[in-house]
Amino acid sequence: MKSKFTFFAVSLLTYLNVSGQKTEFVKSDSIIYPIHKSNIGKITFMGQAIAIENFKETDFLKLFELKEKTDLNIRVFLDKSLTNYLHFLSPQSTVDELTKNGNYQFTFIVDGKKIYVENLNIGAGSAENKNQKTIFRVPLISSTDEDSWGKFLWNRFFGNGGQEALSEGEHLVKIEIRPYLKLTKVLTGNIIAVGQIKINVPEIKISEKLVKVQSIKPIKDWQISKDKIDIAKIEDLNRKIAKQTFKNITSIIVVKDRKILLEEYFNGASRKTLHDTRSVGKSFASTLLGIAIKDKYIKSETQTLKEFYDLKSFQNYSTSKDSITLKSLLTMSSTFEGSDIYSESPGNEENMYPTKNWVNFTLNLSIDKTKVAYKQWDYFTAGVVVLGDIIDKSVPNGLEKYADKNLFRPLNIKKYKWQFTPQKVANTAGSLQLSSLDFAKFGQLYKNQGTWNGKQILSQEWIVKSLSHQVAISEDEFYGYLFWNKTYKVNGLDYEVYYSSGNGGNRIFIFKDQPIVIIITSTAYNTPYGEKQVEKIMQEYLIPAIKK
Repeated sequence: MKSKFTFFAVSLLTYLNVSGQKTEFVKSDSIIYPIHKSNIGKITFMGQAIAIENFKETDFLKLFELKEKTDLNIRVFLDKSLTNYLHFLSPQSTVDELTKNGNYQFTFIVDGKKIYVENLNIGAGSAENKNQKTIFRVPLISSTDEDSWGKFLWNRFFGNGGQEALSEGEHLVKIEIRPYLKLTKVLTGNIIAVGQIKINVPEIKISEKLVKVQSIKPIKDWQISKDKIDIAKIEDLNRKIAKQTFKNITSIIVVKDRKILLEEYFNGASRKTLHDTRSVGKSFASTLLGIAIKDKYIKSETQTLKEFYDLKSFQNYSTSKDSITLKSLLTMSSTFEGSDIYSESPGNEENMYPTKNWVNFTLNLSIDKTKVAYKQWDYFTAGVVVLGDIIDKSVPNGLEKYADKNLFRPLNIKKYKWQFTPQKVANTAGSLQLSSLDFAKFGQLYKNQGTWNGKQILSQEWIVKSLSHQVAISEDEFYGYLFWNKTYKVNGLDYEVYYSSGNGGNRIFIFKDQPIVIIITSTAYNTPYGEKQVEKIMQEYLIPAIKK
């Protein structure tokens, strides 16, 4: 019986008989370069990109120094195209099924230890390349920031163990490539290419002044704590920040018993710096809504959108929209067809930003019939924009002036900076900029049960609702009213925290059972390490140092 695929050497012609359709032809690129023929199955390394017609074995890089503003490329030589390798995993699948469900798997091994394995996103690389290419170049590190999936792959490797594995000194880095196919289950083939290179990580020399715990200078509104802290642990942390083991950290503040216990600034930041903490600003939307409810400008978070908008005037109206509540937007559990987690979602925030009206964008979205309100958590920035718009139209003189009068001034926060929507409304989705100590005031307000200097700014009832397990994110993570929740386990003890979270590892941590607030600011936006390094800083340094 004739196979659906017939393979020929070198110039490979593949026949696929698609049921009910005309037979398709898929042809791999011919192996025409001598360097290709002699290096099939190999991953070679080079600094700057060299065109294949000029590429010689003397150009193969054996040793690479890892530093800023440099280039590291790989060139992979295969004997057949990816689609043909995928066919061996699922002979019954069509070309279309193979290209839409398969790609390369990369394994990074450092000094003989497997560090990171990734099944490359299905969308990385075109169908044409998957069907034809037998040679391909990928920039892993680019001094010109060349746009490629390769740099993101390297960054994810770096952020998932690679940085720790590539400590100062010389290391042997090995990369293996396999084909994988995700159908009802993930199928992985044998190694189709492998290569290795020595990478030297130079020592970063720093001044010991950067390591010492910084002295806390007197400042209005705060007392300075006399409690002990593990100095050696903090100095170890400071050393790692200075040596860029932890990158782009700009400040760390620890408040204990309403007093400053630790105040550290890095990478040019100071007390005066206004930090763009991205989505940390979403928690302020929750606060302002709570204040507006306390002041009776908004009745309750159980109010529905139809009480604020003529929903029938927007696109994709359905009666289901009438029942969407402010609470469902606060808890990221509304039924809108919107998700920032899935890039293909119509309501993804990246689709919102280019539009002229972010509120209209959101209210025009369809209902996702697979969602049940309050049951399915799905991160949805656009919904927080709508909350901001509702506050803006409900309170006297708009959101910006209301926030200044009823939140910032009572906290003696004088310097701050909003980002604005296209309608010139203060953006509650994020990028509200404050100093680190003013972010600490915000966190401490919640520890104070809503009071500051004897004034009840926010009701205790609202704080209880905000800092509670409103919706489950996972088995051990929860979401309140625009606050996250998790529990750290350190030295056999549990430390439950509610926290504001922003891109790059920006955080306001409010400890549930301890009188502690921690602020971490960072500019590691859109990096694979920004979020992970904050977890290490909390787990391995700050909590142990504070609880000594």
